Amino acid sequence: MSAHSPTQRRLTPDEVARLVRASFGPGPAVADCGPLGGGGFAAVWWVRLDDGREAVLKVAPPPDARLLRYERDLCAAEARYFRLVAAHAPRVPVPPLLHHGADPAYGEWLVMGLLPGRSLADLAADGGVDDGPARFDSGVALAALHTVTGARFGYDDAHRPSGATWREAFGAMVDALLADAADWDVRLPAAPEWIRALVGRHAPALDAVRRPALLHFDGWDGNVLAAPGPDGRLRLTGLVDGERFLYGDPLMDLVSPLLLRKVEDEPDHPVLRGYRSAAPLDLDAAAARRLSLYRMYLYLLMVVEMPSRGMTPDSHPERHTDLADLLHQELTDLARD
Repeated sequence: MSAHSPTQRRLTPDEVARLVRASFGPGPAVADCGPLGGGGFAAVWWVRLDDGREAVLKVAPPPDARLLRYERDLCAAEARYFRLVAAHAPRVPVPPLLHHGADPAYGEWLVMGLLPGRSLADLAADGGVDDGPARFDSGVALAALHTVTGARFGYDDAHRPSGATWREAFGAMVDALLADAADWDVRLPAAPEWIRALVGRHAPALDAVRRPALLHFDGWDGNVLAAPGPDGRLRLTGLVDGERFLYGDPLMDLVSPLLLRKVEDEPDHPVLRGYRSAAPLDLDAAAARRLSLYRMYLYLLMVVEMPSRGMTPDSHPERHTDLADLLHQELTDLARD
């Protein structure tokens, strides 16, 4: 990933302090702050206030930043997500939303409480860590999220892909990514028309999904926080970055936690064991086909978003090649079915 994505606003400590004042008024001031890494979309800073509280400031991309179609108004979407989870799935650990602000100069921002723990990605980098219990907990948390039902499938606002059925919404989501690929001149491993036709061929499999369940859809290791519990084992302390939430098939939420792998090949993975402890989970042949469609969508998204994050096949050849290969493999598997 590039050191600085074009979608990330560059902030100074003075600007952070100004946004905190705009959030809380003349009350608590910033005692210390610094940038948080790990993401490539919004600017994120940790903040320690002079009243002892710790918070996270998340600032949306600049108004002139080029975004993918589904990325419009993600700051407001994340605010809706936090309120939704707090109200309807309170056992899922998400940051408390302290303020959602907007300003002509800075655009939108959020201030959230800082959750304890570190991301599973950071913990894995340390080596020798048993993160199985935290992953089990994350499966339980996903099952709790999926009990929340939306009014329609896809995204929850009028200007992003959605539909009355999951088939309609998923097709619109794929179409939007293929349109983004054309806008950004992204090199894909297959013709967009062929990808669109392949999705259409398998679309009947999506009709098994009758209820629009709340999905996090970004549950990779960087967005799962964990800390030692009373028994000394790592336990889930946060499922963060909910800005990409949508409503659809619960199976779609199992792709990111097993990123670059196949869910159906690892039925005893701790995320799946945790999920099954709270909700039914059938990984039959029909489920495997839908999972392949969802992996294809995620890899397509990851390839298409590269130039918007300042990455090209020339600047990041290994990343582009690896993702294109994964996308090609899923397309090949779907074509073989």
